[in-house]
Amino acid sequence: MFERWLSLTPGQSYLVLGPRRSGKTTLLRARFPDYKYATLDDLDYLSWAQQDPKGFVLDLGKQAIIDEIQRAPKLTVAVKYAIDNQGSCFIMTGSSSLKLLDAASDTLAGRIDIKHLPTACFGEEQSRSTHSLFKDQLNPAQIKKAHRLLNRAIEYGQFPEVLTQADDDARHKILNVYKNSYFTRDLMQLANLENQEGLLAIFHNLARSLGSHLEVSNFARESALSFPTTKKYLNALGQSQLTFRLLGYQYGPTKRFIKAAKTYFCDNGIIHGLGTRVSKGQLLENFVIAEIEKRRKLGFIQCDQLYYYKSAAGREIDLVFEDKGRLYAVEIKSTTNPADKDISRLKKFRDEVNQPVDCILFYTGEEYGSIDGVKLIPVAALRCGV
Repeated sequence: MFERWLSLTPGQSYLVLGPRRSGKTTLLRARFPDYKYATLDDLDYLSWAQQDPKGFVLDLGKQAIIDEIQRAPKLTVAVKYAIDNQGSCFIMTGSSSLKLLDAASDTLAGRIDIKHLPTACFGEEQSRSTHSLFKDQLNPAQIKKAHRLLNRAIEYGQFPEVLTQADDDARHKILNVYKNSYFTRDLMQLANLENQEGLLAIFHNLARSLGSHLEVSNFARESALSFPTTKKYLNALGQSQLTFRLLGYQYGPTKRFIKAAKTYFCDNGIIHGLGTRVSKGQLLENFVIAEIEKRRKLGFIQCDQLYYYKSAAGREIDLVFEDKGRLYAVEIKSTTNPADKDISRLKKFRDEVNQPVDCILFYTGEEYGSIDGVKLIPVAALRCGV
């Protein structure tokens, strides 16, 4: 395992959340080699944890890693007792928040920190973060190097196991295995889903709808599922960390509430594994927004939620968020030569909001610049940037 960007303090108890195959187990066992390890993917351990949670935790000793604790959420009660009364230190992982966050918040509030380990950020396998994404500029040689690696990152994503493969054929095979196991079979078991064909239909419809508003009734019709079942399956994808949502941004005294959310995949490798045909623009948009979401989850961007914006007239901004009191508005364009038309929505948004806003256009060229106060940032600058 390469060095990850997640910061963990020895002696502190944690719940580390992240999708399957994001590297949680490998990271924790490498950083805490003296901790006893148990995974609830092992049926013997799982049965023990469910039947005798206190005895299971007691056997682990004072320092332990409990993997995939979402399989036995009530185990958190025994963990709480050990932390409070025995001075124990536990690091727990979960690839699904289904029932887990409620159990953890009820029993472990104030005793553990919740951390997120997404799939790797672009460039994470090569280096620690090297620059501030929105403030610093890479030199031309760095941008060119990152640009040469960009297409592969957009196509195959950033699952750690995928990044360590020597060729594209191996990357493709691994992602296909993920589709048939972690993206479907494991998810169905964890979330008590029954219709694999329906789940795959939801996956494919999500991929084809990237960048559009999520209308559950439309998904239900296109997936041949009932409305409640469709909603359950969509929620399961989010709880398993495979997707995330952007809500509609609101501002000003006459805030316009937007019910429809937009859903994106946590990693472009999921799209490749599904084999769904999507446009280059959709792939690029998912890649950039997912990379920024990863940095938010790791704590480099300090906000609770990412948003999109849609005006009453229908003008949309791909991404809006606030970081340390500063408002950012981001558009993503698959162009190497941005023009006035590519920044018109950003300029209009800047004129409408009653506060300072940093307007940013990510584009596929190789040079930094600006047009009418809108910053132009190459997508390749995401490599090692936070």
